[in-house]
Order: sequence, then C-alpha cells, then structure tokens
Amino acid sequence: MNKLLIVGTVAFDAIETPFGKTDKILGGAATYIGISASFFKVQSAIVSVVGDDFPQEYLDLLTDRNIDISGIEVVKGGKTFFWSGLYHNDLNSRDTLVTELNVLADFQPKVPQDYKNAEIVMLGNLHPLVQSSVLDQMETKPKLVVLDTMNFWMDCALPELMDIIKRVDVITINDEEARQLSGEYSLVKAAAKIHTMGPKYVVIKKGEHGALLFHGEEIFFAPALPLEEVFDPTGAGDTFAGGFAGFIAQSENVSFDNMKNAVIQGSNLASFSVEKFGTERMIDLDKKEVVSRLQQFKSLTQFDIEL
Repeated sequence: MNKLLIVGTVAFDAIETPFGKTDKILGGAATYIGISASFFKVQSAIVSVVGDDFPQEYLDLLTDRNIDISGIEVVKGGKTFFWSGLYHNDLNSRDTLVTELNVLADFQPKVPQDYKNAEIVMLGNLHPLVQSSVLDQMETKPKLVVLDTMNFWMDCALPELMDIIKRVDVITINDEEARQLSGEYSLVKAAAKIHTMGPKYVVIKKGEHGALLFHGEEIFFAPALPLEEVFDPTGAGDTFAGGFAGFIAQSENVSFDNMKNAVIQGSNLASFSVEKFGTERMIDLDKKEVVSRLQQFKSLTQFDIEL
C-alpha cells in the first residue's frame, strides 16, 4: 500500500455565503485533502501546525479516518491559523475578510520518520519555502509529487514558487492562476508553458465548469456534476486534490490514463464538499453515496457515436 504524505494548513475558517454564515469551524487545505483521501485504501499523514486552542475533537476526527497526525505540531500558548471570507452571489468570487497566520508564521515542517519514504507527496497550498523544506526531508524520491498553489504566492513569492515548481510532477491550479503564472490567456497555451517550468502534468481547475488534465499533447476534460444546491465552495479545490492524490496512492499507478480516473474521483468528491459549510458534508459522507455519484459521472460523460 502506497503512503501519502499531505502538507498544508489545519485551520479555523469563518465563512459567509448568500446562504448563511458560520462562526469558527474546522478548515485548512490539509484537513480537506486528508478527509478526501481517506475514502481510499491508503496510509496517510498530515504535516501541519496548530495552536493549543485547536480542539482535541478535531484531531480525533482525523485519526478516526486513519490519518497519522504525528506530524501536526501543537504550539503551546499559540493560536491556530484563521481565515474568514465572504462569497458573492455567483460563489465564484470572494473577498478575504481576515487572515491571521498565528502559529503558521513560524512553521517549520517536520516530516514523520515513517513518511520520509512516502511514494506520493501532496503539497497543499502553503508558502513555497515550506513546501520545498518538506521535499528536502524525503529520504527516497517519491513516485509522484503533486503541488497545489495560488495567486497569492505568485504575487509575493514568485522566485521561491518557481523553484518548487521545478521539483514537482503535477501542479493543480485554477484557470485564473494558470493564466497569471503563464502569461497566456488560452488554457492550452498556458498548460504548455507551465510544462516547460517542470511539471509533466498540469491540472487546471475550473470550478463549476470542471477540470482539465494536460500531459504533453494529450488533454483530458472532466465535467463538474450539475448540482441542485451549492452552499460553500471553500474546500472544493483541496477536496479535489485529496481525491486525486488518494486514488493515485491506492491504485499505485502514475500513468496519464490512470490520472484521468483520478481527476474524475477528485471531481466526484469535490461535488459533495460544496453541499454544506466547511467539512460537514465530507464528515457525514457515506461510501455508498460516493459510488452512486460516480455512476452519475459515468452517465453524464458516456456516449456512443459512429465515426
């Protein structure tokens, strides 16, 4: 069984959408990635940091899903990273209201000894220097390194971001970020340019419009499932990444054809994540529901045509 090492934030979020608002709830990239990956048969561990204000019940929630939390540092007297955001009516745009780095400001990741040989590494959205530090601690070269990043790092840490991009196999970013990183409006041209930066595979997330997977001249498109209700898109991208990495780790297959399946698996899980606030829907999610919705994805995209 492949090991999956997950690096990212474990945090508090406060979210407001046209459908309601929350107080501080469980959030963070690594949280969503870990919960999503737990739907596959894989050994996983999270590397992150929290303050001693972080509830034990949230840590238990992760261990209940067989996620190794020995790499989550708890800083005595520290406060956990906090983010607050307001989504507009289309749910595609949002305003950040509050960002409190707290213990994340001085975070020095420590990879658990048992995971320094992990076959799959999922670098969740964090400062590129933190992501690089994790790769530096690996004792064997991973079969696959997946990087998720965002426009914030393109704005304030571009040289460091370019350094880590050179070291990864897969990059997952949204369409706006792909255009900013590449300087190209066409997503096909953007992916081609990002290939030259290092990654062999480029995944461009388009929210409610699905996701694109690029590998050289090959392109694969996965739609997003049309949903009756979307409450909160906050963790959708991270849930997608967790499903993608979790499926790759379970299947022990890093080929392009298998990544097509991984993109569908990630899209499928992300479609649940948006149905309630925060991690609530993913925590209550049943494996039968996952399989049933996968069948919907298959029906949505399968057709016969005479050529």
